Amino acid sequence: MSTTETPIHVYPQKHRKRKPSSATALAIAVFFVLIYQTGWLNTPKKILEKSQPGLYSVSRFDDGDTIVINMDGTLEKIRFIGVDTPETHDPRKVVQCFGQAASEYTKNLIDNKKIRLESDPLSSNRDRYNRLLRYVYLPDGTLVNQKLISEGYGFAYTGFPFTKSSDFVLAQKSARENNKGLWNDCTPAINKYGGYTSNDDN
Repeated sequence: MSTTETPIHVYPQKHRKRKPSSATALAIAVFFVLIYQTGWLNTPKKILEKSQPGLYSVSRFDDGDTIVINMDGTLEKIRFIGVDTPETHDPRKVVQCFGQAASEYTKNLIDNKKIRLESDPLSSNRDRYNRLLRYVYLPDGTLVNQKLISEGYGFAYTGFPFTKSSDFVLAQKSARENNKGLWNDCTPAINKYGGYTSNDDN
């Protein structure tokens, strides 16, 4: 008598996803902690910042509105466009009220940061003292020229035209109304250009 064999079907087994062991999870966590603490993730950003053109180091702070930078190996004196801080080094004048404070404020504000310079189409490239006329920006976008005015360390300049004139005048108005900086400690007087100048330091 013949028998019929029943075929045996072999079904493929389903593969279960292996969960990472606790040791593997711990190793991954340690790896990312090391990356964070050593700053490896920041390295590309730092390299990019260093490679950006137009960023300059400050070699010297002359006063609140004038600095000296290293521009491709050449020392250039930069006069901030549109702001006039009280004098500290003008041989024709004594030290004016808030002059030293403005100088210190600019130095502390810029500190060791590299700065970006920008010219103004309404302004000449250099002034009569051969200083480059520029807007000065910090890496975070802060416009140093305007910051000096808004915090009461300088006046909006009125001796020549520049594109940000109206913004600077508004910043000065706000600082004056809120008695910031020199507006609280000094007695500013109207100058020949219709703007303000600080009184002599006492």
